[in-house]
Amino acid sequence: MIDKRIFLLFGVIHMDINKNVVLPKKSMSFWLDSTSKTEYEVLNEDIKVDIAIVGGGLVGITTGDFLKKEGYKVAIIEANSIGFGTTGHTTAKITSQHGLIYNKIKNTLGGDKAKIYAEANQTAIDIIEQIVKVKKIDCDFERQSAYIYTQSDDYVQQIIDESKVVNDLGIDSEYLEEIPLPIKIKAALRFENQAQFHPRKFLLALAKEIPGDGSYIFEHTRAIDIEDTGDGYAVLTENGKRVYASKVVVASHFPFYDGLGLYFTRQYAEKSYVLGVHIKEKFSGGMYITAEDPGRSLRSQKTDDGKELVLVVGEHHKTGQGEEDTMVHNENLKRFAEDTFHVESIPYRWSTQDYVTLDGIPYVGAIMSGKPDIFVATGFGKWGMTNSIVSATIIKDLITKGESPWEDVYTPSRFTPAASAKTFVTQNANVVGELVSGKLEAIPDDIDLKNGEAKTLEVNGERAGVFRDQDGKLHIVDTTCTHIGCEVKWNSAEETWDCPCHGSRFSCDGDIVEGPALKHLKRPNEED
Repeated sequence: MIDKRIFLLFGVIHMDINKNVVLPKKSMSFWLDSTSKTEYEVLNEDIKVDIAIVGGGLVGITTGDFLKKEGYKVAIIEANSIGFGTTGHTTAKITSQHGLIYNKIKNTLGGDKAKIYAEANQTAIDIIEQIVKVKKIDCDFERQSAYIYTQSDDYVQQIIDESKVVNDLGIDSEYLEEIPLPIKIKAALRFENQAQFHPRKFLLALAKEIPGDGSYIFEHTRAIDIEDTGDGYAVLTENGKRVYASKVVVASHFPFYDGLGLYFTRQYAEKSYVLGVHIKEKFSGGMYITAEDPGRSLRSQKTDDGKELVLVVGEHHKTGQGEEDTMVHNENLKRFAEDTFHVESIPYRWSTQDYVTLDGIPYVGAIMSGKPDIFVATGFGKWGMTNSIVSATIIKDLITKGESPWEDVYTPSRFTPAASAKTFVTQNANVVGELVSGKLEAIPDDIDLKNGEAKTLEVNGERAGVFRDQDGKLHIVDTTCTHIGCEVKWNSAEETWDCPCHGSRFSCDGDIVEGPALKHLKRPNEED
């Protein structure tokens, strides 16, 4: 345990160091900044493969790798560049500790399913390590302990209860009253032998082995629909080209194709913020997360120049429903970092977004019971590193064997009233509220904008979002999300228009940054 008195002795230094620390002006993920851009081709002709995979994140690339090894010809199509979405903005903890989840699963679904969930995610850690070793991937993989802790009396019993359950499940863990950080806590639970890595270095190395022998990766190729051809499926892309396949895997974060599974009613988008911080002292090691809100998470990462970057994470809220000025969330994390460490600089800030299901367990398997050859993986609740590998394993097993030992826990067709009913009502009432509130919101009567500011105005009788960039240029878009018609809200930290209903995000010019929307925001004088 690091003695807090050591930090008090350096109080003056702490103040001097922190005094001039500023947040970066632009959002940039360390994972993206520290890896090179990819240059896979755009799909420009119809092709036929055994399996089409939509989404070039960790799920899509890993699934493609697994299935190609089984002898299938696969085609991965990605709307942007591979690893640029959720995988490129994660905190990259490879852990089976997913908050206080095991006691919840036991109470709602039973101890057997809690054990399967633990087994699946523990196995995923070993699978990643094995891939790294066999393929000799330089991705900073290392084993670390994972801690969940609380500074509130209200969560002590919950951590005690979680500790008892995970011990019964056979997870190597320990209940603690101190952690290696200079933070006074009430209780903590440590999972041993977890891990962390550089997710994009891992993904890029894995992706290199997929193209060839009838398999492909296509970038900047947006899928917009799946057509039933009678003897298989065709994935239709934005430019009119098709990928024909007998089976399709939808790994596009939020399913771009719903298949009547009503996924937009069964999960919601949640955003968190990340600072990449250089600190004066050496980080204590380990990965940390709070049990209580507003949520704080910590881990360190080696950089190519030999320095250590500490990732300070938290401030989660539903996408499009945070503070009016979303930079407030970054400021709150900066204050936490300065209260905890001797901060020298903050070279990175970015945000991460994921979908949370009604019962907290991802949806992985057949997209719905009547479509056994279309598979989906979504709703990782910010625990996507292990759950991506679990998803790829389940889908590979379902395709090659027709069954998986983990499928019953993850199946999208499950209905769990005890775990889901209240959440279903609450989240969908919230969506209805956003649909209505956006239309009734007062419209400002001027367009007086400073550089870097945005407002919602009435332009030519229509509701519009107006942003003035740093060069003084105005960018005007219709604020109605093209997914189901919610009103988007300005995200000042990312300079995007974000949908508070299902998490679609758009650039200041209305281009899609993140789905499920398949069309950009309408622009002035543009026809539908």
